[in-house]
Amino acid sequence: MNILGLACAWGLGLLAGTASAAGALHVEETTTLDAPPAVVWQVIGKFSSLAWHPVVAQTQLTAGQDNKKGAVRKVTTRDGAVIVEKLQALDAGAHRMRYEIVESPLPVAHYVSTLSVQAAGKGSRITWKSDFDAVRSEAVDDAKAKDIVAGIYKAGFDGLREQLASK
Repeated sequence: MNILGLACAWGLGLLAGTASAAGALHVEETTTLDAPPAVVWQVIGKFSSLAWHPVVAQTQLTAGQDNKKGAVRKVTTRDGAVIVEKLQALDAGAHRMRYEIVESPLPVAHYVSTLSVQAAGKGSRITWKSDFDAVRSEAVDDAKAKDIVAGIYKAGFDGLREQLASK
């Protein structure tokens, strides 16, 4: 089962059990790639496309204008889970976007994430970080919620690395 599929299974399990919001958590993952920031941003800098993430089957803009504050995207995973996200800010020149999850089967609430690219020598350093509340259940505690989010980021980095290697 893929990482997001596993996360979705836990999230859907919350519907059957009792869940409560926990305190604010932080996850931050980084990776370094040989490609320059402008090349990396060409792949990840379009809010309406998560084609580079291996568990994403489709990304559809459902409201607003792409890369403009307030745009809403519907992300459908390969196993059928749906996540709705809203763009809070995007600075193409700084290679940074911030968005929030509006609806999701993931065990998170009040989720706000930033994805950014910076120069690192001749390559790039990509940082994906978020702050959120864990939605606890018998299957998910704070540590598990953080692991799920970190796993999604790491899988995304692997997909990005693979896509850039094929260019």
